[in-house]
Amino acid sequence: MKHSQHEINGKLISASQYLGTSFDSEVIPLHIDISKSCGLLEDDVLVLEALEIEAASIAIRSLASLAKINELDHLGGGLDLIPALLLTLAVTDYQRTFYTIEHAHTSIGYYSSLAALGFLNKDDVIDGFRRGIDFPGHVSWVPGGTELNGGRLGIMVPVAVGLALSKKAINDHGSWVVTHCGDAGWISGQALNGFVGASLHEAPTTFVMHRNGIQLSGSTNSIMAKDPRKIIESMGITIIETPSLHKCKTLYKAYQEGFELAQSGKPNLIYPTGSNLTIREFADHHGIIEDASSFAEKHNVSIDSKIWIPGSLMSYRDVESMLECIFLVNELRGGAGHHDGHMKERDVSRVLNNPMLRLNSKQKSALANYRSKPKRNVKTQARPKPGTSNLVLDDEFVSSLKLPETGKVVSARAGVEIAYAAIAETYPEKMFVVSCDLDPSTKLSKARGYLKSDHQFEMSIQEQASALIANGLAYGGNHPQLNVFSTFAAFFEGIAREGFELWRYQRNLTGVNEGLNVTFHLSHVGSCTGRDHFSGWSLDWITLALGYLPYLHRFYAPADAISAFIAVRDLSAHYGGHIIGIPRDNLPILEKQDGSGPLWASTDRWVDITEFRKFPGAKRAILVIGAPAFLADQAAFELNKKGIKTDVYIINGLPISIDKLSTLFSTYSEGFVTVEDGIIADANFGLRGFASVISSSVAASGQRLPLEHIGITDPRIAPSEGHLETWQHFGITAEAIVDAISSLT
Repeated sequence: MKHSQHEINGKLISASQYLGTSFDSEVIPLHIDISKSCGLLEDDVLVLEALEIEAASIAIRSLASLAKINELDHLGGGLDLIPALLLTLAVTDYQRTFYTIEHAHTSIGYYSSLAALGFLNKDDVIDGFRRGIDFPGHVSWVPGGTELNGGRLGIMVPVAVGLALSKKAINDHGSWVVTHCGDAGWISGQALNGFVGASLHEAPTTFVMHRNGIQLSGSTNSIMAKDPRKIIESMGITIIETPSLHKCKTLYKAYQEGFELAQSGKPNLIYPTGSNLTIREFADHHGIIEDASSFAEKHNVSIDSKIWIPGSLMSYRDVESMLECIFLVNELRGGAGHHDGHMKERDVSRVLNNPMLRLNSKQKSALANYRSKPKRNVKTQARPKPGTSNLVLDDEFVSSLKLPETGKVVSARAGVEIAYAAIAETYPEKMFVVSCDLDPSTKLSKARGYLKSDHQFEMSIQEQASALIANGLAYGGNHPQLNVFSTFAAFFEGIAREGFELWRYQRNLTGVNEGLNVTFHLSHVGSCTGRDHFSGWSLDWITLALGYLPYLHRFYAPADAISAFIAVRDLSAHYGGHIIGIPRDNLPILEKQDGSGPLWASTDRWVDITEFRKFPGAKRAILVIGAPAFLADQAAFELNKKGIKTDVYIINGLPISIDKLSTLFSTYSEGFVTVEDGIIADANFGLRGFASVISSSVAASGQRLPLEHIGITDPRIAPSEGHLETWQHFGITAEAIVDAISSLT
């Protein structure tokens, strides 16, 4: 018997131990209030060291388990992450202080640290990492973990900034986000723009750079020989230097300084400088003189050679691999990188028995003492499901708003402006806006007038980072909140698209990857872009939305100012990821068929399909999405005069109810014409856009219905005209619709 994907998904989730709506974790009571603590106590240092060793052992054993199926992972970076991450976990309270990890491929260190504290079962991590759904190869949300699931390098910098800004606005004081990052991702455009955003808006965040000197294909000096400090400092980030991330007592002092700076509006970055020592001095300090002597002698290197010891050590506590990494960054014979570290063909018992993975009596005693104390309870709660009630405008208030009337020809942006302003006026503490110097055009300016400065963030033309900051704002809590980022659709299709991409790997605690509680507002969609239009400018907006539809609550494509108002009201009322596409140019306010008033009233609830024109006995129908709706109106009346009765339905957005589509397909046996202001391609390239939705839905229904599609088939050449002239060029006209309906056979 064939099982549906839904059933298969359900079985996978049900087999998980660490995915669900809520978890209460009982863990080691290691919590340090950084706002009050003067420094680490000796017992704190000892228990952190003991936990480091335990976490490192879990990570190594997990990679040994992976080796049995001939797999590897980023063990080197994972081991490097553990010491600083454990300190971060000790200061995290999940209310005001939070953390995330930018270089998310270090996930084995993350899961192992959580297991050492008791959030996860260590055997589950050892045998389950990179197998099943609980512990993927990148950082994902699990009990006690970071809600910000990591993916591409650099991305988490602006996302963490958004989280910090949200928490700062909500908590007023004491909020702090610690972001662990590598020494590769900082140079990405997203990260650099994120640093600018943090400085510009005084985000309470501290970045901890794991500057271990090694990247994927070699040493950092051989790939990106730039000092991050000067560049990042020039963007307004205060640099805090510390010798090593592996000395928790001195690192904690850097954390204290970072916290205090963050509270005063100065985002900062902790940078481990490393130290210049002989190999002998380094080995003696770590109790590995025998291993280091043997390794150096094997490669004809003097153990008394003066070298640079990175302040963050790749493969920390895995002695042989750690020495290979140190030799690599110093360009010595025997050097090797362990970005993709593994345990293939290695003796796990020998690795685990090295001096740096042995607990001394004081560490054992401190760990036993902590484990005998009453447990610390940490609650991890999933985000609400998409569609959950959010910021709702009541009908009485909405009825008092003045929307454009019939007979008016106005931009759909007029409805957008009224709706966002109404939400901001009603919920000024719960609406956030990220801007790119375009709010007068996208019509968010009026709404911003109701918002305090800590609820609106101007980012100039940094569209990509702005989209990511908006995503970060959504992590502010599970309470109702509207987070809006608006810019021109052309920038979403290109520059800002990473904001959508983040949704693909944001796993809820329930195990579902879904869009965050963010509205991405695409203005100037299709060829309705004024006389700035050129070929290819924002013409693929519907296909773009289709690509992210699995992660959305809804995608909206309003046809006039009133339907735009209804769409914005609806997206505000529902928690989840939303995309809305708004045409720029003036469109008529659509009327009811009998001319008695606007097609929609301001208090109408949003629906996916609106019956626009209805003629008794019609067997053909026009399905139109977005701005060209009034053209379908003209075409329908012309067709009726010719005796070809044709109904018109406006598609207000996606997804469309399968039941409604089935009813339509059964009703109109002589076929359909779809109309849209976007690329639909042609027979040579396959259908795209809304045309593809209807074509594939008809095919799936098993019915053989005639179909014709109106849209842009060749976007390569276009005039610089108004939208009507541009539509004429592309064949999006009432006459073309009439011809298409007439040709259905």
